[in-house]
Amino acid sequence: MSKQEENDSRADPDEYRINEDIEAREVRLIDDEGENRGKISLREALLLAEEAGLDLVEVSPEAVPPVCKIIGYSKFRYMRQKRRQEQRRRQKVVETKEIKLRPNIESHDYDIKTRNIGRFLADGHRVKVSLRFRGRELAHQELGFALLERVREQFADKTRVEHAPSMEGKQLMMILVPR
Repeated sequence: MSKQEENDSRADPDEYRINEDIEAREVRLIDDEGENRGKISLREALLLAEEAGLDLVEVSPEAVPPVCKIIGYSKFRYMRQKRRQEQRRRQKVVETKEIKLRPNIESHDYDIKTRNIGRFLADGHRVKVSLRFRGRELAHQELGFALLERVREQFADKTRVEHAPSMEGKQLMMILVPR
């Protein structure tokens, strides 16, 4: 491995090239006021950055020619960090909520369980509806499939079925996700 490859492998992928580290001969320049200056030589861009007392930062190295911006590097890193924090804060974490049913569930219990399913779906969560069989109930799995079909039909307008009803051991399960 050459010395250059060794340095590249240790470099942080989020690090940006600045000033003399930029390798392109020609760059697309955005000045310190945010205006696009178009394609200019790297030497000219470095001179403009030096005159402004700021750094030349390669913000888009994969573009042809690379896009460089005249900005203070510490300010640029700070703004990127703030943007990432904002994105993390706005990111919605989708949880999977589980509702457990029994094959011979009473109507009032069923109503409460479906009310909870509706509330979870309204909050944007996935819902895993599981139905556990015990003993001789395994001989009548069609009752479980009918119950899950009833739940699916009840929420057909608000959801889509991510995982169709299927047996996993002694448990019948299905996953609903909000539309």
